[in-house]
Amino acid sequence: MRLRFLTATLAGAALLLSGTAFATTYKIDTGHTSVTFRVSHLFTKVTGRFTAFDGQITFDEATPLETKVEGTIQAASINTDNEKRDTHLKNPDFFDVEKFPTITFSTDKVTDVAKSTAKLHGTLTMHGVTRPIVIDSEFLGAGQDPWGNAKAGFRGTTTLNRKDYGLTWNQTLETGGVLVGDEIEITIDVEAAPVAAAVQ
Repeated sequence: MRLRFLTATLAGAALLLSGTAFATTYKIDTGHTSVTFRVSHLFTKVTGRFTAFDGQITFDEATPLETKVEGTIQAASINTDNEKRDTHLKNPDFFDVEKFPTITFSTDKVTDVAKSTAKLHGTLTMHGVTRPIVIDSEFLGAGQDPWGNAKAGFRGTTTLNRKDYGLTWNQTLETGGVLVGDEIEITIDVEAAPVAAAVQ
């Protein structure tokens, strides 16, 4: 009877642990990852990027609901290929990078899991404001590069309103519109390498 109870207990423990036991923690390969954004400017859209960031993803294809993502962006690394504009974006009219040097994201839960896609629900802190956000994510695959190194690919996209984070600067145009749009389209293409065989 005692043996049967012990066996059942161990089986139950194994079931509870199975959701994360084989998850891999990946560290973002910053040299092969991009964090880009698009925003309306006058009659078209400007594309920019952040060049300094880091983060990690804990993921198992068999248990995607257990996915965890943590990321940090250095706000001062913003780059729109226009030095004057970038200087303006760093000052208190926009990101105020001296006062708010980092942008951070952390997952809370995962929903809407499909074959290789899911929605990552989490919190984004930017410009001193923390708000919930949903990122549409996609697992692009995993395998070895030509040098035998394990790699995995992910993509995340979302749209946010910059005014929700206190980024309210604008100028009115003579046509009645505004110089800068409120909606920001964000795309993150990630290549990452495993840093641990499993989550402990």
